[in-house]
Amino acid sequence: MQNLETEIRDFIIDNFLFGEPDDDFTNESSFLEEGIIDSTGILELVTFLEETYEIRIEDEELVPENLDSINNVVTFLKKKLLMEETGASDETLKNGYSEAAFA
Repeated sequence: MQNLETEIRDFIIDNFLFGEPDDDFTNESSFLEEGIIDSTGILELVTFLEETYEIRIEDEELVPENLDSINNVVTFLKKKLLMEETGASDETLKNGYSEAAFA
């Protein structure tokens, strides 16, 4: 199985860059600021994440800090998957529990 970063990158390239990555496209590139994805594209990305990783993304989680770059998506997705796996809440993770605490 591919790693999360590669899966997200491949989805973005295939669906929004027509299979041709721009030389300037990095893991830190802002999808919105660089015109890679518009607001409709964010909804497509959310649908992909929910269906692929069997998670539910809540309305309050639809913010740039979670979904505006490959790095942001991977960090957000790891947190969501950890929450699903352990039953921990977002608040529990914010209060100092790390991924290692649940390993």
